[in-house]
Amino acid sequence: MQRNRQPQHRVIVIGAGYSGATAAGRLARRVRRKDVAITVVNAEPDFAERVRMHQLAAGQELKARPLRRMFAGTGVAVKVGRVTELDVTGRTVTLTAAGGAPETLEYDTLVYALGSGWDTHGVPGVAEHAHDVSGRPGALRLRARLAALGPGEPVVVVGGGLTGLETATEIAEARPDLAVILATRGALGDWLSAKGARHLRGVMAGLGITVHENTVVTAVAADRITTTEGDIAAMATVWTTGFATHPLATASALRTTATGQIPVDATLRTLSHPDVYAIGDAALASGPGGTPLRMSCASGVPSAWQAADAIAARLTGTKLPSIPIRYVNQCVSLGRKDGLIQYVTADDRSRDTALTGRLAALYKELVCKGATWGVAHPTLALPTRRRRVTPPPTRTPPPTDPAEAT
Repeated sequence: MQRNRQPQHRVIVIGAGYSGATAAGRLARRVRRKDVAITVVNAEPDFAERVRMHQLAAGQELKARPLRRMFAGTGVAVKVGRVTELDVTGRTVTLTAAGGAPETLEYDTLVYALGSGWDTHGVPGVAEHAHDVSGRPGALRLRARLAALGPGEPVVVVGGGLTGLETATEIAEARPDLAVILATRGALGDWLSAKGARHLRGVMAGLGITVHENTVVTAVAADRITTTEGDIAAMATVWTTGFATHPLATASALRTTATGQIPVDATLRTLSHPDVYAIGDAALASGPGGTPLRMSCASGVPSAWQAADAIAARLTGTKLPSIPIRYVNQCVSLGRKDGLIQYVTADDRSRDTALTGRLAALYKELVCKGATWGVAHPTLALPTRRRRVTPPPTRTPPPTDPAEAT
């Protein structure tokens, strides 16, 4: 007698950045292909090395990494299109490819990994006149703008966080003929150790970058920024003051915070919909001491591991993972020849120790290469076992006779 084959469990991963691509590839190595169908939906056909967008903007070429090639042999299907609607009640995702008609996909489990983009903070003129390096399209637009600038023209980078520091130093090193300016709300490197802050100031001075500290930008125009300290000329403004989550989650029935992030449990499963997992920048996840994980690759990749392993465990009836996500260091490239590795506590507070100079630059480069290698090798090249999916237990219907309920 022929047995009825159990239908495949459909997993859809929306977003194929570091988190989404890692989760899809890792899950594919944990479960049998005949049991689980995994589909990745991404707006672009290539994997984008987001941690290198400042390099792309400064004129460097990045290697093309087609997603279909990265997932070759894994069984993961790739659909290129922009997600336009998410129905978490009906368990569907609607996407639209360039020039194509909308397509609706059904899922049993969804991994939400759409990540984040730049945050304009509602400052007048930012959306119209500023540039961003949160993704490939923005980095390429900034690249074209910088190429059109002549010697001595001012470029202002707004934001003194990791992205702002990397962008300002990368541009200053690649285009020493430009007048590069950094405007930061607080003191330069005020979260770093004393050694780290000293090194940062030395690099900025050596590259000829003018720093405006304790400066709040209130408006951006085509040729200047307006600050609490007055106007600063800017023929190109780069806005790096933080990241904002993708609006799709807020537009859906998912529970979200005021900032648009999705609250999750320790396994990255959303608190409002148990068949939906959120990872990377989209997730509001707790780290050591209950401190929320910051938006970063350092948070996103471990969250992808945790979510993929949790989905596999629940599907195969094995033990759930319980490895806490913690921090070790913050890696900052300061151009191609210098860097800063700030060692931190598990909850991301700076320690007294830091690695600087060329060795730090090499360290950061290895981290960037390792992150991309990890997407293609999400189990870190360790042997894995694809387990059989366990059929869900048959639910016993509730008693209808009041006598049976006693």
